[in-house]
Amino acid sequence: MVTNPEERRGGMRERTAARLAWVMLGCIALVTAALLAIDVRAGSGIDAFALVMLSFPVVGALVAARQPGNAVGWVMLAVGVVAVLGDLPIGYVQYALDIRPGSLPRPDLALALGAPMWVPLIGLMGTFVILLFPDGRLPSRRWRPWAWFCALGMIVSSIAILLAPDSFTDVGYPEIRNPLGIVALPDAALVIIFSIPIGILGCAVALSQRFRRSRGQDRLQLKWLAAGAGATASVYLAAMVASLTLDAPWDGRGPLWLTTLQDVAAFSFGLIPVAVGIAILKYRLYDIDLIINRTLVYGALTATLTAAYLLAVTVLQGLLSPVAGRSQLAVAGSTLAVAALFRPGRARIQAFIDRRFYRRKYDAQRTLETFSASLRDVVDLDALTGELVVLIGDVMQPAHVSVWLRERRGPEGAGAAGAGATPSASLIPPPRDGAAEAISLPAIGQ
Repeated sequence: MVTNPEERRGGMRERTAARLAWVMLGCIALVTAALLAIDVRAGSGIDAFALVMLSFPVVGALVAARQPGNAVGWVMLAVGVVAVLGDLPIGYVQYALDIRPGSLPRPDLALALGAPMWVPLIGLMGTFVILLFPDGRLPSRRWRPWAWFCALGMIVSSIAILLAPDSFTDVGYPEIRNPLGIVALPDAALVIIFSIPIGILGCAVALSQRFRRSRGQDRLQLKWLAAGAGATASVYLAAMVASLTLDAPWDGRGPLWLTTLQDVAAFSFGLIPVAVGIAILKYRLYDIDLIINRTLVYGALTATLTAAYLLAVTVLQGLLSPVAGRSQLAVAGSTLAVAALFRPGRARIQAFIDRRFYRRKYDAQRTLETFSASLRDVVDLDALTGELVVLIGDVMQPAHVSVWLRERRGPEGAGAAGAGATPSASLIPPPRDGAAEAISLPAIGQ
C-alpha cells in the first residue's frame, strides 16, 4: 500500500499521462479513419502514407504511457497530430468540391491553412525525434540553442508558406490560389525553408556524437534508430533517383517496378517508429548487431544475384537466339546458375561484411580458431596458461584475468574443489570504457 503522498501523486501523474496518451491516439485514429473514408468516397483510394504516419502516434502512445517523462513519446504523438491536421483540410476540400459541391464554405481557406503542415511534420521527425532520442533529453546543454533554431525555423517557414501567393497545384487544385497570400512578399522569403534540412543535418551530427560517447544500453538503442533510419533513407533515395531519372511522378502511373519501389519507399518510413519503439521498450529482446549483419548480407546478396541473373539472361539470349529462337533456355539456364551461386555467394559476402564492418568480431573468431588448432601441439602447462591469458585479453579485453590450476590429490585425480589451488594471474590493460570485469576461468586439471 502506498502511504507516501509524493509517491501517490507521482502514480496519479503517470496514470494521467498514460490516459492522455491513449486519448490522443484514439482521436488521431478516428480522424484518420474518417479521412480515409472520404478519400475512398471521392475516388482517390486509400492513402498508404497516412497509414504509415499512424505508426508514429501508436509507438508514441506506447512510449508515453510506459515512460511519461520521456519526451520522445510525446514528440511522436505530436507527429501524428500534425499529420492529421495536414490531411484534414484535404478531406474538407474533397467533401466540399468533389463529394457534395458547395456544401461547405471556403475550401480555399482550408487549403491555405493546411499547406504549411508538412513543415512541422518533417521537422519533428527529422529534428526533435533524433535530437532527444533515446532518453528524451538533449545530448548536452550546448545543443539547447540548436533546438531553439530548429523550432524557430519550423515556425518561420510555416508562416512563409502560409502567406506565399501561390496556387495549390501540388495537392491537385491548380485553379485555387492562396487567399492569405501576400503578393508583395518576396520570393526570397521562402529561403528560410532551407533551415529545415540544415536543422536535420545538425541533429544528425548530435546523434553521431551521442553514439560515439554512448556505452552499453544507450549504444544499443542508438543502433536500433540508426538501422531503421538508414534502411528508410536507402530505400527512399533509390526511389527518388529512379523517379527523377525516368521523370515519373509519385502517382502510381509509372512502370510496375517503379510503382512498387515508390510504395516500398513510402512504407519504409514506418521502420523509424518501429525502431524507436523497440529501442526504448524492448531493446533487450533482439540482437541488433545480428539483424544489421543479416540485412547487409542478404541485401547485398539479393542485389548481386539480381544483377547476375539479368546479365546471364541478356548474354544467353544473345548467344542462343540464332539457334533456339525464342526458347526459354536462357531463362532456365540463368535461374539454375543463380541458384548454384547462392551458397558460395552468401559465404563470400558474409566474410566480406565481417571483415569490413565487424572486424573485432572477425579477428576474435580467427584468434579462437588459431588457439584451438594450437592446443594439440602444446604440452607445457605454463606456456598454455600464458597463451590462454593473452587470448582472453585480446578477445574479451577484461580488466584482469585469473587462471586457477587445481592440483590432483591422488592417482584418480579427485580432489575437493578449490583445495590446493595454485593461482596464476596475469594483468591485462583495462578496456577503453574503464569497466572493471574479472574473469575466473574453469579449473584446468594438472
